Amino acid sequence: MTEQSHKHEFVRRDRSPRILIDLIQRTKDAVRELDNLQYRKMKKILYQEKHNGPMGESQEEEEQDSEAASCKMNSLGSNHSIPSTSVSTGSQSSSVNSMQEVLDDGCSDMTMMHPQDYSSTLESSAHTKKDHQYNWDDGIHRDHRPEPRHASSDQSSQASNYKSKTGFATIKSASLVTKQIHEHEQESELREQMSGYKRMRRQHQKQLIALENKLKAEMDEHRLKLQKEVETQANNAYIELEKLAKRHAVQTEKEMKTALADEKKFQQQIVAQQKKELTTFLDNQKKQYKLCKEKIKEEMNEDHSTPKKEKQERLSKHKENMQHSQAEEEAHLLAQQRVFYERNCRAFKRKVMIKRHDVEQEQIREELNKKKTQKEMEHAMLIRHDESTQELEQRQLKTLQKLRMDLIRLQHQTELENQIEYNNRRERELHRKHVLELRQQPKNLKVLELQIKKQFQDTCKVQTKQYKALRHHQMEVTPKAEHKTVLKALKDEQTRKLAILAEQYEQSINEMMASQALRLDEAQEAECQALRQQLQQEMELLNAYQSKIKMQTEAQHEREQQKLEQKVSLRRAHLEQKIEEELGSLQKERTDRIKHLLDRQEREIDSFDMESMRQGFGNLGFKKA
Repeated sequence: MTEQSHKHEFVRRDRSPRILIDLIQRTKDAVRELDNLQYRKMKKILYQEKHNGPMGESQEEEEQDSEAASCKMNSLGSNHSIPSTSVSTGSQSSSVNSMQEVLDDGCSDMTMMHPQDYSSTLESSAHTKKDHQYNWDDGIHRDHRPEPRHASSDQSSQASNYKSKTGFATIKSASLVTKQIHEHEQESELREQMSGYKRMRRQHQKQLIALENKLKAEMDEHRLKLQKEVETQANNAYIELEKLAKRHAVQTEKEMKTALADEKKFQQQIVAQQKKELTTFLDNQKKQYKLCKEKIKEEMNEDHSTPKKEKQERLSKHKENMQHSQAEEEAHLLAQQRVFYERNCRAFKRKVMIKRHDVEQEQIREELNKKKTQKEMEHAMLIRHDESTQELEQRQLKTLQKLRMDLIRLQHQTELENQIEYNNRRERELHRKHVLELRQQPKNLKVLELQIKKQFQDTCKVQTKQYKALRHHQMEVTPKAEHKTVLKALKDEQTRKLAILAEQYEQSINEMMASQALRLDEAQEAECQALRQQLQQEMELLNAYQSKIKMQTEAQHEREQQKLEQKVSLRRAHLEQKIEEELGSLQKERTDRIKHLLDRQEREIDSFDMESMRQGFGNLGFKKA
């Protein structure tokens, strides 16, 4: 590989023995050309100062565009592009103050770089810099003074154009009017957002009130319906009891009529039977009387000893005895029949009374059972009403709580959207402010550049004066034959020093622009960070507030649920207590009425039996079966 390299044409070709000397000379020429370029640049600066004196910003820009574009603007172009990348903001006054520090540091560094033989020049330059330090600040204000006049003339023309467009006479500039319009639009947007939020809150309140009124009307309608149902049930129960009472009255009347008819029939049966028995008894008496009469006649016929008259008397007496005996027997029979008749009628009445008592017991039991059935139906209806009311209350509470949570969720969503919109608007405003500051920064940089340029012009003047004084002194102390060499050396030295000053000038400009861009970036970044932290804190506060509202609402819903459950439990307990009391009262009424009926019936039976015993019928209780 090495042999191939040695055989290469580039290595084997002939070389000039002065190649290193030529390279050194070319380097010297390039350095000299660069020094001459920097020297010409400083000469142009001095030339501008000599012919034009202090210039405004607009004249300076024209001079630089026409005379120094090739050397100066090429070195500053990259630095002018630095501020366009910054995103944070800084004030104009802070930029100028910080620029003053940069100028002081730059000038001190430049003084330290001067050689020893120019120490007096640099010291005088430093004193000149200190003397002109306040004038630089004044120059800043002086440089700004002509601008408002031009701006005011431009703004007046814009305001006239604004007047011609809008038809509204004003002495304000168009930019100020536009700014005020933009601020008014932002305020209007904020007011519209706040009014929309308030309108939404009022709408939510109206929705909740409307729902509450609707649920209240629904509950009132439900309770009215239940009340009507209770009244209908009570009316139906009353009607049924009335019907039952009428049926019982009809049944009692019918039983009484049946009992009277049965008693009459029973009496008729006894009378008929007794008549039959009496007829048979009389027939038997007649037969017996006839038999006895014939037997007496036969005896009398057989007895021939007894006189006829005596026989007649004995026959008549025997007839009378028989008739009297038959009459007594008939009377006894009639008495027995009367006693039998009265006893059986009494026993039948007692039997009818007992049957009536049984019917009364059956009727009162039927009435009491009917009342118990109706009361149980009423209680079942009340329990069903309580359950339906509880279900309606639960459903209404869930509906109300659901609407409240939906409205709160919508409100929180709107608040988040408004907060996000507010954050975006703040970020847009900050971005717009930074853009305006970035647009304003080149003017501030131009002012600071003019200050640095003025400082370097003063330094170059001092150096030129000292160079002339040194040249005059060298011409006096140096032989005339060496004047040309000395002048050339002094000229080269002056060119080199001016080139160093040109480099320091460009370096100061670059450092100033980089420092301003960095400070502007840092300030704007700090503002962005502060705004982000503020907006983050506001968002966290909003989230915490919304979480608190949500927790309070959930706690309120829990309290409402517990209150409803307690209300339902208490109402159910009262209902159960009422049912128990009514059932106890009904049972007491049942017991009392049955006891009163049995006591009354027992008194009636006792009174009837006592009356029967007084009438001589004895105890007819055996007839009860």
